[in-house]
Amino acid sequence: MDFSLTEEQTIIVDMVRRFVRDEILPLEMGLDPDADEVSPEILTQLTEKTKAMGLYGLDTPPEYGGPDIDMVTRVLIAIECSQHRAGIYVPCYGAFGGARQAQLFEATASQKEKYLYPMLRGEKRVFFGLSEPSGGSDPARSIQTRAVRDGNDHWVLNGTKLWISGADRADYGLVFARTGGEGRSGVTAFIVETSWPGFNVSRVVHTLRSAKYATEIQIDNLRVPHENILGEEGGGFAIANDRLARQRVPYAAECLGAAIKAHEMAVEYSKIRETFGASLSSRQGIQWMLVENEIDIRAARLLVLDAAAKSDKGLPFRTESAIAKLVCSENAFKVVDRSMQIHGGLGVAKDLPLERWFREMRIRRIGEGPSEVQKHVIARDIIGSSLR
Repeated sequence: MDFSLTEEQTIIVDMVRRFVRDEILPLEMGLDPDADEVSPEILTQLTEKTKAMGLYGLDTPPEYGGPDIDMVTRVLIAIECSQHRAGIYVPCYGAFGGARQAQLFEATASQKEKYLYPMLRGEKRVFFGLSEPSGGSDPARSIQTRAVRDGNDHWVLNGTKLWISGADRADYGLVFARTGGEGRSGVTAFIVETSWPGFNVSRVVHTLRSAKYATEIQIDNLRVPHENILGEEGGGFAIANDRLARQRVPYAAECLGAAIKAHEMAVEYSKIRETFGASLSSRQGIQWMLVENEIDIRAARLLVLDAAAKSDKGLPFRTESAIAKLVCSENAFKVVDRSMQIHGGLGVAKDLPLERWFREMRIRRIGEGPSEVQKHVIARDIIGSSLR
């Protein structure tokens, strides 16, 4: 398959590359190495520039004001956007519109007015509340948060959510609760406002990231209007799962972008760093590490572009997206690790972005479905849907 860039794709990639070089990299020089956001004023300035480029709201459908970007081009943009210090955690600090809760595109007209459009305008922050302490890799069966009907107009929710990103800074979000029996058909999605009584972010969960990453939510007799059900009662898991395959593709591409940059840094450093009278690049051991980097990057790039191309053609691509996520996250981790090793002590110093990419990449092997879950998805498609 030919993955040569079209003229339009070449122009877009060049624009995004210049944006990262001229706007993001100088900005990061004045930020803490673990910064995960910029001031509202700076973000506004950045988003004005991406809007002028016609690239704001990358994950927003054209009918809602987003650019008409195909998935292959979306992957190319993701690769470029992630090539800076915070690029794996928050590409370009959200200047291109950030990650959207795509499930809200399934909302009713009134729900869109109240919740979707403020999110698209950047006025409100949203969280996604699916995972629980009982397990996040099999949410269809592990969800224990319960919703009980209270009359005709309300539901009462009780339970705990864990590993929820951004809930402490969100205005509202999606909470998935069990309204029926076990399995997928018993889960319903509710739009919940964080200011409502009974909703409490109980703690910040610290991880490898120095900045805040995840939160735990306690839901205690939280009354939610019936009109805040997203989709159909019992259709929550279908809403959650519907866009996962599509979202995994740019997620995988972001891993690849950091790997590409880390490899470039390792190549350049190996040429200028001398040990015992010769450059590192002259050492066979270093050469082989660089070769392995190159192979891992090329393989990952072809696989993520293959998944994107199938998506654009309207072909089934669940297996391809799982393979792309698996290979990109695993290969990128190895590339960053080797690049750190080549840099020696400098590789683990916060002077360079390598150590942060290493930590972020370790999380990426778990986020959006651990590598083992991706293998299960792939095996299920190979062997048959009867595989549990």
